[in-house]
Amino acid sequence: MPELPEVETTKRGLEPLIVNRRILSTHIYKKKLRWEIPSHLIETLKKKTINNISRRAKYLLIELSDGQLVIHLGMSGSISVVPSKEPLKKHHHFELKLDNLTSIRFHDPRRFGSILWQDNGGQLKLLGDLGPEPLSYEFNNEVLYKASIGKSKNIKTFIMDSKVVVGVGNIYASESLFLAGISPKRVSGKTSRDRYKILTKSIKKILADAINNGGTTLNDFSNVDGSPGYFSQVLSVYGREDMPCVRCNVKIKRIIQNQRATYYCPQCQH
Repeated sequence: MPELPEVETTKRGLEPLIVNRRILSTHIYKKKLRWEIPSHLIETLKKKTINNISRRAKYLLIELSDGQLVIHLGMSGSISVVPSKEPLKKHHHFELKLDNLTSIRFHDPRRFGSILWQDNGGQLKLLGDLGPEPLSYEFNNEVLYKASIGKSKNIKTFIMDSKVVVGVGNIYASESLFLAGISPKRVSGKTSRDRYKILTKSIKKILADAINNGGTTLNDFSNVDGSPGYFSQVLSVYGREDMPCVRCNVKIKRIIQNQRATYYCPQCQH
């Protein structure tokens, strides 16, 4: 699943290609994604200029004069900018044809992604009640520590809660906890303020490094230009079950937490 670094990489790749471009036409090839693509977009987006593109959590917001196109990549989604004359591929479900003979195309084999519309002044329910961005000043160890007080859930599930902090998905939660030396099985509400200070720094470093490496390519993700992400080449624990720990050579373990695979070193993390 594309996580925050992959979505941020996509945003940065799209920005110089689509901002200030005018939408000539909108084409919906498959309405039924996670939610139906609104049919009114065909008229709503016509002749509109793309003013900006931003990101909130794992959502891309393509900003127009009267609202935003809100896109989630789901499990296998990707966005590319290609010449409009290029033939459509299987699983291309949505297309915006632009005024420079290029097209923005949304590709999603599993169809768990979404394309929705948000009017200026309104807010989609799915964008409400979100925690701070992990790379912002608003996210710090005090915020994390105070949110954990009284919580009984394990610390990995806790930092993956978008109401606590957005964008810390499964891969980067495992990697952040390894860097911080904290067991994913540790109870979040019984973790000290000092350890949350270390964990906050680790989350910021892991996500920043992943963005700088263009995200992680696992299965379906690729960048706007089709190139892979390279952070998977430096993963310390994720996907490395029974392989030696990069620090101590003890075998990496894999467990299931909240129906998600967790990887950790039983020697280095406690």
